[in-house]
Amino acid sequence: MSISSLKAKLLQDKTCWVGRGSRLSEPRGNPKRNRKGRTKRSKGRQNWDDFVVEHGDIEDIIQPRKGRKSKRNNNSTDLEDAGGMDGKTWEELALSEKELERLDRQQFDSMEKASGKWAWMKEQRYKSMFEEIEHGLQGVLGTGSYDWVDRRVFDQVFDRLTLMSIYKLMKSGAIDTVEWPIARGKEAHVFRGEGDSGAIAVKIFHTGNAVFKNLLKYIEGDPRFSGLKRKHRDLVTIWVRKEHRNLLRMRRVGLAVPEPFGVLNNVLVMEYLGNETSPSPRLRDVIIENKQVVFDQLVYFLAGCWQNAGLVHADFSPYNILWHDGIPLVIDVGQAVALAHPHSQEFLVRDIERLVTWAKANGIETSVAEILYDVLNTPPEELLSADVLEKIHNFTRYNEEE
Repeated sequence: MSISSLKAKLLQDKTCWVGRGSRLSEPRGNPKRNRKGRTKRSKGRQNWDDFVVEHGDIEDIIQPRKGRKSKRNNNSTDLEDAGGMDGKTWEELALSEKELERLDRQQFDSMEKASGKWAWMKEQRYKSMFEEIEHGLQGVLGTGSYDWVDRRVFDQVFDRLTLMSIYKLMKSGAIDTVEWPIARGKEAHVFRGEGDSGAIAVKIFHTGNAVFKNLLKYIEGDPRFSGLKRKHRDLVTIWVRKEHRNLLRMRRVGLAVPEPFGVLNNVLVMEYLGNETSPSPRLRDVIIENKQVVFDQLVYFLAGCWQNAGLVHADFSPYNILWHDGIPLVIDVGQAVALAHPHSQEFLVRDIERLVTWAKANGIETSVAEILYDVLNTPPEELLSADVLEKIHNFTRYNEEE
């Protein structure tokens, strides 16, 4: 198509696109002016005459303007055209042998510094310990020797305290293997594994960050954890013990939570929820058919926590609820507090507000007042039908004689 025919086509169709982001059309109303009296042009449509004034005629857009120099000289490089070489040759810009040696030395020093973190593993007592458990860590080490480890995960999670804890838990039979990661967060990584109880979830809490300092409000005031020390490692240990005790307490009264199998320092071993390839999805990620039944089960959990377990979850949301075999199972109960905690009532109302938000998003009409009354006054068993209650009890292997 010639230049003249292209221009004629553009003049006939003033709503076509020319260039990038320039929409041609008739102007709308009077142009706006800024404080200096200049016309403000809209980011959307503009008319043909304004386009020509702003950008030039179509021949100027498509053809190079007269006298314009080529951007590229066949006898020079891009750096030379831009003046980036300052008249120097490539040989003059190349690093000297001395500078290369200095860079190599810096890289070697940084690698030595990183490897020094694991120097303790060369000691005979730790070396023999690691050799005993190495077979059970192939999932996080990779296949083969220690040199093939996924260092990003290993460096972040498996420090000396963690490996020592895993070693003792393996000796006790709570852990046989640690295989692949199933979840990660600010406080912990969770791995699928195998143990004497079958498939397990190994939750390893981080010892190298300060996130637990922000969780003090869930620990201070809880009479079960008096004499609190504020050292970071102590906070981690207390938090893990707290989650373990909360799981035991909830499970004992028939609430749908993972069964805990063992705990040591920053490692918590509990029931794995999922199949051979992936963990159970979160409640927020699944489509539920009978939403009212699920809602009733969630109210039952809050009421059972308050009336039977004497706890408030304090972080109740679809992010902390898994959908497993048609039952909503609550996880991440480390922040759950006893009723004697000074903020327990505040945390309860917050949990109920989040449940109301989920319910309304799923077409269930309810209110904070209605749920709060049931949580405080209605016996939990009356909130569910007999078959749903039996399903939950079968999952938790609830025994009223315990």
